[in-house]
Amino acid sequence: MNERQAQNDRAIAKHGSGPDTTLPIVVYVLHLAGIITGGLTSLVGVVIAYVYRGNGPAWLDEHYRYQIRTYWIALLYFGISGLLTLVLIGFLTWLAAVVWLVLRCVKGLKTLNEHRAPDHVDTWWV
Repeated sequence: MNERQAQNDRAIAKHGSGPDTTLPIVVYVLHLAGIITGGLTSLVGVVIAYVYRGNGPAWLDEHYRYQIRTYWIALLYFGISGLLTLVLIGFLTWLAAVVWLVLRCVKGLKTLNEHRAPDHVDTWWV
């Protein structure tokens, strides 16, 4: 066994072979892309989250739950912003909703990278 193979084996043993986090990452990115696409990619992301929910460890399932809640809460926030454009404050609430969505996705990606569930999954805030 050469030195490079031994290093790879030690790295695998140290980190273990955890679950694949590619799909949750894709869902977070789809949520972020939804800002540009008017929510179309977010819809695809929430469908993925619904399909894959319950197929992994508990901390990964919490990410899917977090992503599903993010979709529905964002839909409400952006819907309210759309209505408030009639009284000329909708742009400000839309901007607040965008900031909320970005912060929520960044928080989810950070905890996903740490292989743990996001904190405060049930919150309406960040």
